[in-house]
Amino acid sequence: MSIDPPADEWILQECRRIGRCIRHAREDHNLTQEKVYLAVPMNRSHYQQIEAGEANPTLEMLLRIARAIGIPISDLLR
Repeated sequence: MSIDPPADEWILQECRRIGRCIRHAREDHNLTQEKVYLAVPMNRSHYQQIEAGEANPTLEMLLRIARAIGIPISDLLR
């Protein structure tokens, strides 16, 4: 029987996982961070924090990032 991590830790883990998915999708599409954050638009440091899993992006931001990369949002949330 596995014990789930505390809610806050679980959220941090999910933010990191989503950040990795964003980075991999961006790299698979041969895009730089700059191309994505300028297309969203958002500032560079916030985008870097999202990819690093250090920020909690809103649904709107995830939709904009997915669109800038050219993928469905579901690819970021798998």
